[in-house]
Amino acid sequence: MHTGGCSAKTKPHIKEECIIPTPCYKPREKLPIEAKLPWFKQAQELEEGAAVSEEPSFIPEAWSACTVTCGMGTQVRTIRCQVLLPFSQSVADLPADECEGPKPASQRACYAGPCNGETPEFNPDNGDGLLGGLQDLDELYDWEYEGFTKCSESCGGGVQEAVVSCLNKQTRELADENLCVTSRRPPQLLKSCNLDPCPARWEVGKWSPCSLTCGVGLQTRDVICSHLLSREMNEVVVLADELCHHPKPSTVQACNRFNCPPAWYPAQWQLCSRTCGGGIQKRDVLCKQRMADGSFLELPETFCSASKPTSQQVCKKDDCPSEWLLSDWSECSVSCGEGTQTRSAICQRMLKTGVSTVVNSTLCPPLPFSSSIRPCMLATCARPGRPTTKHGPHIAAARNIYIQTRRQRKLHFVVGGFAYLLPKTTVVLRCPTRRFRKPLITWEKDGQHSISSAHVTVAPFGYLKIHRLKPSDAGIYTCSAGPAREQFVIKLIGGNRKLVARPLSLWSEEEEALQVRKPNPKEALQTHKHQNGIFSNGSKAEKRGLTADPGNRYDDIVSRLLEQGGWPGELLASWEIQDSAERNASSEEDPNAEQALLHLPFTMVAEQKRLDDILRNLSQQPEELRDLYSKHLVAQLAQDIFRSHLENQDMLHKPSEQRFPPMAIPPHKHVSSFSSSLRSSSGEAGGGSRRPHRKPTILRKISAAQQLSASEVVTHLGQTVALASGTLSVLLHCEAAGNPRPAIHWTRNGEAVQFGDRILLQPDDSLQILAPVEADVGFYTCNATNALGYDSVSIAVTLAGKPLVKTSRMTVLNTEKPTVTVDIGGTVRTIQRVNVTINCQVAGVPEAEVTWFRNKSKLGSSHHLHEGSLLLTNVSFSDQGLYSCRAANLHGEQTESTQLLILDPPQVPTQLEDIRALLLATGPNLPSVLMSPLGTQLVLDPGNSALLGCPIKGHPTPNITWFQNGQPIATAPELTHHIWGAGQILHVANLSGGPQGEFSCLAQNEAGTLVQKASLVIQDYWWSVDRLATCSASCGNRGVHQPRLKCLLNNTEVDPEHCAGKPRPAVQLVACNRRDCPSRWMVTSWSACTRSCGGGVQTRRVTCQKLKASGISTPVSNDMCTQLSKRPVDTQACNQQLCVEWAFSSWGQCNGPCIGPRLAVQHRQVFCQTRDGITLPSEQCSALPRPVSTQNCWSEACSVHWRVSLWTLCTATCGNYGFQSRRVECVHVRTNKAVPEHLCSWGPRPANWQRCNITPCENSTFQSQRTFCKFPTGHRVQRAIPGTEPEHRALDQEVP
Repeated sequence: MHTGGCSAKTKPHIKEECIIPTPCYKPREKLPIEAKLPWFKQAQELEEGAAVSEEPSFIPEAWSACTVTCGMGTQVRTIRCQVLLPFSQSVADLPADECEGPKPASQRACYAGPCNGETPEFNPDNGDGLLGGLQDLDELYDWEYEGFTKCSESCGGGVQEAVVSCLNKQTRELADENLCVTSRRPPQLLKSCNLDPCPARWEVGKWSPCSLTCGVGLQTRDVICSHLLSREMNEVVVLADELCHHPKPSTVQACNRFNCPPAWYPAQWQLCSRTCGGGIQKRDVLCKQRMADGSFLELPETFCSASKPTSQQVCKKDDCPSEWLLSDWSECSVSCGEGTQTRSAICQRMLKTGVSTVVNSTLCPPLPFSSSIRPCMLATCARPGRPTTKHGPHIAAARNIYIQTRRQRKLHFVVGGFAYLLPKTTVVLRCPTRRFRKPLITWEKDGQHSISSAHVTVAPFGYLKIHRLKPSDAGIYTCSAGPAREQFVIKLIGGNRKLVARPLSLWSEEEEALQVRKPNPKEALQTHKHQNGIFSNGSKAEKRGLTADPGNRYDDIVSRLLEQGGWPGELLASWEIQDSAERNASSEEDPNAEQALLHLPFTMVAEQKRLDDILRNLSQQPEELRDLYSKHLVAQLAQDIFRSHLENQDMLHKPSEQRFPPMAIPPHKHVSSFSSSLRSSSGEAGGGSRRPHRKPTILRKISAAQQLSASEVVTHLGQTVALASGTLSVLLHCEAAGNPRPAIHWTRNGEAVQFGDRILLQPDDSLQILAPVEADVGFYTCNATNALGYDSVSIAVTLAGKPLVKTSRMTVLNTEKPTVTVDIGGTVRTIQRVNVTINCQVAGVPEAEVTWFRNKSKLGSSHHLHEGSLLLTNVSFSDQGLYSCRAANLHGEQTESTQLLILDPPQVPTQLEDIRALLLATGPNLPSVLMSPLGTQLVLDPGNSALLGCPIKGHPTPNITWFQNGQPIATAPELTHHIWGAGQILHVANLSGGPQGEFSCLAQNEAGTLVQKASLVIQDYWWSVDRLATCSASCGNRGVHQPRLKCLLNNTEVDPEHCAGKPRPAVQLVACNRRDCPSRWMVTSWSACTRSCGGGVQTRRVTCQKLKASGISTPVSNDMCTQLSKRPVDTQACNQQLCVEWAFSSWGQCNGPCIGPRLAVQHRQVFCQTRDGITLPSEQCSALPRPVSTQNCWSEACSVHWRVSLWTLCTATCGNYGFQSRRVECVHVRTNKAVPEHLCSWGPRPANWQRCNITPCENSTFQSQRTFCKFPTGHRVQRAIPGTEPEHRALDQEVP
């Protein structure tokens, strides 16, 4: 066989005619052409033996001298695979695989004569007479065993093979195996080795095919940890990965890491340009190249040779529904006074071709009357001869800001203000006018005329009603009374007390263009400052406190109010109660929560003038203090708004007061002594005041710290005090309201303040620090407590304004609560799936910026809450790490950290394969049982041993302790046991008879404990006779009682399968209920349906019969059965399914692929339909035989066959390299012209070449049959005439 397993007989010829400058023959030779190359090869081998030819062949060199000077020796020679290169007439060495035939011997024995000095001639080919009776050469060499090979396996059972060598019997040296007689070679000898079981090791599978053909794909493979018990029995146990100690081999590797050819990459289709009427959708189609690193390189389109996919297509090719096309409003019908305006309407439809056409008006929805006519009001007409004073219409607007804080069904407002409302609130907006008729009032929303609908009602009495607010209702509502116009802005508040963003689809074109336009860096910077500090130093309008968009003028202040942490505790509690009530809407209302909400406002109200003053003041502040002052002013505004509500609370809840619809209550004028008056009122309540009992509320009076002198600072809670070198006194105020009056006490950094000569408690509960030093820096907390609860607020005292972080060095362990809140600085050890809040309360002047890090990597803003806290929701092991809070300002920075550790309490793993494999590896033939929290049981024979597995997982890894009957296993008397597998496996040996009690395993770690139990019982199963079963019949003659058997284990009934194979006790049947049966209906089987489809009828016979105690059934009157039960039906519908059949079209043209002579294929359509011609899915006819959709047909185009020419002359008369060829083509039978070969593919294609004259060549005289040899211009050629000698008939001529 040739290299690759190919047969030498079918090897194609490797030579063909070519044009070379060498003559075609040797001029002086008189051999026929067959004797020359390449046919000269075989003759050359026969005559010359070792001549190199154009065919690769083995060429032996001369034998070396004998290895000895006397006696028997060896000779060697070099065997080369060589070929003659005809062009260069040189010899080239080839690999041995390229040469055919057996390789000649490279070693042979030699005899150098006797060692007594005589040198007789030695012929290696004839050794019969050597030395006159000397032993034969084959007796000088013989086979012998020389040890064993290395064991084939290192464990699990391998084999060793005996090594057989050819040795010189005299010298005991190795010799060539050709010198030993093959027939005498001893048989193969094997023996077993390394029978010990293999340790756990990794078994790897084959790599999967690469996921990508280029551009770095991935290959995967299975890697398992296995334990080979016996290679002979192929016993392999799969173990957990942890039991294999060596590093786990990779399961993924990169593959095909080379660049892909450039190709087209189309993107997703964009949205259709129209919703109907024929639109266009586009997509990007880019020429890209996937690189070896997985990235994409975008290239010019000329790099992609394939046709480019389409980047545009038609979409929404449906007609649009009919709609009204409205013209512009006409001029007012009068020149003064009241008139009307009209406009025309046309019903049109956009066709799928994109063309609009006018259709009948009945195809459009009804058009409201107000859409085609509306009133108009011009100046009052002057009476003839009497001049009049022109007083136009007037709208009485209210300039207020309304903030809804509690759910309310309906609220009434007057135009002219701003309302920040909760969703699902019904709003009634009134437009009070003077000198104008209310039915003529018109309403607009965001510049669009408003008409009545199911959601919005435009009443003829001058008001607008919006039912249950939703985000799309936010906007600017305009009331128009002739030339007079007033606006009212409505914004929505989300569930997180943040303003709801306006839906993008409701923006006007100008707003949308403004949003799409990318701001330049300066605009982006100003926008950022505006968001963080309410206003920056911008335009003149901003300095006056007004934004460019009047509808968003107060959004920043309202957002601060909603997020403000300084609201009174009652209001914050109301929001929490409200959110809780919404989450538990299906449960009953909590009367205590409802009572707590009674004294709280529905809507907070502030005058626009007050907010305008705040905006104006902020615009005049320095840039670096603006954000700090904005917080203080907004907090003060929150206190004043809430205080105004408290002063009007009694008036709003008097029983005798007339009930009005809920209205927004405007605030009273600012009262500077708010805190003191509220405290005095709280004290009066303790002496029998009408005010209800309330839990403490610390009044958060956030204002700038008062510098009474260069050395004295007085401030309220919520402030940050920066100690300077000249500060001699700091006075911290704490004012609290509540009934009973709260008690005040102070702490610093979580510890009670130690009063002394420098730190004093004033009579009004204020804290004074004299001559403050660096040791006084920290967070001071005022705690107010009474019988109903407590409240606390902190104030920070820093040194020279440096950042100060409130810390806690305690370790928090949580195993039950769903939420954990801690201050930064300690350690949190908690279970999974809880919410962890890490507070980073920071103080500093100016305000410090808080940045969060996790394992020294900065966190994104999505985790942050207000005031610098960090919220981690639904924590898991991936959230473990060191969380750091860095506070920095102009004076320095401070960093504190909290370590978060996730605990996993002991629990039963969902996958038990690991411990089952461990049980099998520990004791393959021992009975085993897995413990469980509910308890399991294992029944054993006396004297058996058992394995008890305790499946457990947790973090940290739980410690396992074993018990028997509640006592530690180590103290159990007369119990032989061993503990394996890190405590998870208990091996109990030599169990005696009787119950062994309850075994339990206790797993515990920091997160909790888990106890699992199992019982071992040494007892057999047996059958026992139970009570009689229920009678098998209620009447007649066949009723019997069957005694019931039950399977018992330790006098407890168990599954009968456990007693399989156990002897059963003998039982006897007992007759019962042998009496006449009452009359009953008897029915026969249903008859065959009258129709196979389309609805047929089935019938059966119904009779009333009575079964006697003797077992005989007799017919009785139907009335006797009717009294007992309703007569069964004797007729029913059947085969209601449609009558379907296969239908088919006419046969198509006979133009399919040719499958035989004049034979092609034609097709037809086969489909399922009803007998009425309605087409159905093919599945409906699946029960019927489907007609064929393809058949053979006669085609003139297939009248073809293979045509072959005569074989050419053989290229050699003998040898192995002669071949001949012929022409094979597909032709039409009638025209005899060549046609494409695929038309003849129905028949095998005849061979177009074959070998010939494969016979051994003998010495003979060949006749020359030369032909022309053609050469390039300028060379000489020879032509031999057949039948003549070449030297007489050769023609020499110059090629032109």
